[in-house]
Amino acid sequence: MAVCRIVADNRIPFLKGVLESAGAEVIYMPGAEITRNDILQADGLIVRTRTKCTGELLEGTSVRAVATATIGTDHVDTDYLSAHDIAFASAKGCNAASVACYVASALVHYDKPFCGRTLGIVGVGSVGSIVRQYGEALGYNVITCDPPRQRAYPAEKHLPLSVLLAKSDVVSLHVPLTTEGTDATLYMADRNFFESMRPGSLFINAARGEVADGEALIAALSRGQPSQAVIDVWEKEPHINLKLLEAATLATPHIAGYSADGKAAGTMMSVRFISGIFDLGLNDWEPEPLPPPLCGLLDIEGRKAADVMAEVMDSIYDFRQDDAALRHAPGNFEKIRGEYPFRRDFSGCQIINYAGDEKIIWQQTGFKI
Repeated sequence: MAVCRIVADNRIPFLKGVLESAGAEVIYMPGAEITRNDILQADGLIVRTRTKCTGELLEGTSVRAVATATIGTDHVDTDYLSAHDIAFASAKGCNAASVACYVASALVHYDKPFCGRTLGIVGVGSVGSIVRQYGEALGYNVITCDPPRQRAYPAEKHLPLSVLLAKSDVVSLHVPLTTEGTDATLYMADRNFFESMRPGSLFINAARGEVADGEALIAALSRGQPSQAVIDVWEKEPHINLKLLEAATLATPHIAGYSADGKAAGTMMSVRFISGIFDLGLNDWEPEPLPPPLCGLLDIEGRKAADVMAEVMDSIYDFRQDDAALRHAPGNFEKIRGEYPFRRDFSGCQIINYAGDEKIIWQQTGFKI
């Protein structure tokens, strides 16, 4: 059988040596630098968001399968792939818990007291559904807006966007980036969106940069409507808006989903897909054991979750160090992402000596008990 040739983004973790062990030839490159000439003789392509998989890249190549080790697919022209019989798979849901951990950490740091306040979630897919679970466990009144889900599942209770914005102390976006149709999300968070938010509220965007109008958000923050913003995704990455960086409460370089757990799952899903297409015998492959968390066991001495939650989350990973790194050198956006340290999701930490009546809170926020 002819050797299977794969071109892969060199920043995808746990991947090197895996496909080669099954006889494939793999060329690793920076994702943003992959060109048509690089994949002319390739059979498969494994990418992240930095590789734009369009007809311009793929036309005339021998590529028969594309896998992206990410939840998002707006960097892939799926219509082109379908029309040209190129198999495709994303890693849907791979880092959903990782993003939810990021959002939960933002909530307990920047929306105190969080118990009894209203969290509005826009988009209730893989990520939004876990954010809802975490929010409810923390004591939020959680409300949601998701028009496509509302049409697909009429029994679910979702609110119109304008109503959600008016009711929410926190608004967190978890929608894909889409540009067409009645549910297009491109610049969904515009001037009218922010003017509909409560004064003093918190805005979180860990979805896609172009879902929010950065200039409109800067103006809104100057009015205090919202008064705080947690921004992980940016327009025109890696060339981010420095004024928005300055105005944001927490600013990070698109790393909300960058846990070891999420990365391992994305790589696993991509390897299994490529293996299935090219019969490599890796359909059950799993990454090596993940690195241990910074805090694998935490004794909270019977203290209440509301009093200790921020401390616990910081013991696992404090996102404020990412904020400091980005503000210090915003031009290093890609470098910070590429050299990002492994962190673990909440599931990597076990809580002991919690208050006896709070077992469900720790369980529903993803911790081991």
